Amino acid sequence: MSMFCYQCEMSAPNGCGSKGQVVGTCGKDENLSRLQDVMIFGLKGLSAYREHLNELDSKATKVIDDVISETLYFTLTNVNFNFDEHIAQLMKVGSAGVEVMDKLSNAHTNKFGVPTPIKVSQNKVEGKAILVSGHNLEMLQKLLEATKDRGINIYTHSEMLPAHGYPELRKYKHLKGNVGKSWFDQTKLMKTFPGTFVVNTNCIVPPKDNCEYLDRLFTYKIVGVEGATKIENDNFEPLIQRTLQCEDADGWDADTVLSTGHHYKTILTLAPQILQALSEGKIRQFFVIAGCDAPGKAGEYYRELAQSLPNDCIIITSSCGKFRFNDIDFGEIEGTGIPRYLDLGQCNDSNGAVEIAKALSDAVGKPINELPISIVLSWMEQKAVIILLALFSLGIQNIYLGPKPPQFFNEDIFNFLSEHFNLHFTGDAQKDLKDLLLVKSA
Repeated sequence: MSMFCYQCEMSAPNGCGSKGQVVGTCGKDENLSRLQDVMIFGLKGLSAYREHLNELDSKATKVIDDVISETLYFTLTNVNFNFDEHIAQLMKVGSAGVEVMDKLSNAHTNKFGVPTPIKVSQNKVEGKAILVSGHNLEMLQKLLEATKDRGINIYTHSEMLPAHGYPELRKYKHLKGNVGKSWFDQTKLMKTFPGTFVVNTNCIVPPKDNCEYLDRLFTYKIVGVEGATKIENDNFEPLIQRTLQCEDADGWDADTVLSTGHHYKTILTLAPQILQALSEGKIRQFFVIAGCDAPGKAGEYYRELAQSLPNDCIIITSSCGKFRFNDIDFGEIEGTGIPRYLDLGQCNDSNGAVEIAKALSDAVGKPINELPISIVLSWMEQKAVIILLALFSLGIQNIYLGPKPPQFFNEDIFNFLSEHFNLHFTGDAQKDLKDLLLVKSA
């Protein structure tokens, strides 16, 4: 169906759109209905980052809360039927996304220090072990403190990988390494992982019936599934005791390493070297290949694209989409010592790519959209929506989005975004690369 809405008493039986209607009883057409869906999805992502920020700096959330409440009001029945004003409201949501990510980034670096590059062991586990998945760095610090000298090792999963780059977190010697890849490998991973598993934010994969690891699964704050143990009031003792009951790890001795810790504040210290390499033609182009990962072969597009880049291109990444290709050693830009692979951190660290672009723009005196930067994003859920809206609100153009088009975009909305932002959907990686790649002289 081209639209669906059942939010008010006037809705047609089974919802407006359920029988092919393209205009609701209230007069809202399918374009406005879908744009309001985008608003709601964007607000969900904005609310997630707002919650992360609130834990670290509760005074910094007022402007963001105002945008959330105003935008929710905007989506009520019989409030607004103007297409352009819907777009303007979406840009306001995007601007709030920029603000919340900037403030969250600063809150993280103020509390945990500025991350620096580090090599992290992958799938190497020893002793009693807790695996932590999610985004909540403050919870990880509390857990590290609670497990200090308790004979337990802590490992990260998925979006927690960047924790290893923060000085105030990696000073704990029992923060050992990373296990697994993106969020959706949880079920398979926990069947064989020898210890306990904690999910402190999205994304959690709900266990199926007769789950053999449910007694080893713990959740934190807003996260919850039937049968798992909730950590209450930061009391980690039940988690610790269950972990101590587990067998020591055996056979988890992979020698793979992953790179992380390339926070934009650290990357900006390399600005002179980067500018020199650009002027000498040693760096051709930057590729921002980032976003949320999802199950399925379609995500291999991003690995193929990353592997196919010439050796004079730099990959900037964030979020869990990097697990499609972060096991590859991309080396350095020849003769510069500059890594070709830069992991900015979690999805909420996506602002780092913009900060790098702004600094580069200022240094060379060109608008961001004229810089040798290509953006190829993967999207999965609402956090990716707020990141996309944030980029649009900054006027960023020429974004490639995939691996599948969002179903809440219809042809009219895509045509608008294509016309005003030159948005593209991903297709064949090799064909897209030809369109994305600048000539050597750039």
